[in-house]
Amino acid sequence: QVQLVESGGGLVQAGGSLRLSCAASGRIFSSYAMGWFRQAPGQEREFVATISWRGTVTNYADSVKDRFTISRGNAKNTVYLQMNSLKPEDTAVYYCAAENRPYGMGSSSLGLYEYWGQGTQVTVSS
Repeated sequence: QVQLVESGGGLVQAGGSLRLSCAASGRIFSSYAMGWFRQAPGQEREFVATISWRGTVTNYADSVKDRFTISRGNAKNTVYLQMNSLKPEDTAVYYCAAENRPYGMGSSSLGLYEYWGQGTQVTVSS
């Protein structure tokens, strides 16, 4: 059974940091590009960051560029999102996802991701 499990969310003050983790099991996700997305109340789910299957190519939404860093663990079945200089507008449920095909470079399009975690809440207070 394929499973993605996020952790690391919580409440933090503006300017603070959090590190989200996503553990993948049930499939060799080391061969798949992974992404982080987020959804604020009343808004659509949006792209945050993605990393290629090798971990060598990353892309970020303009709103988080230079503040967030996506990375893969040594076993490649774990993906991290280091979030620094957090702002109240970063408040959302954060989801990790795996693309629907192996050996990808990563995409910002939600439709190309087949597997999703249950999400972890990040709340940034002002």
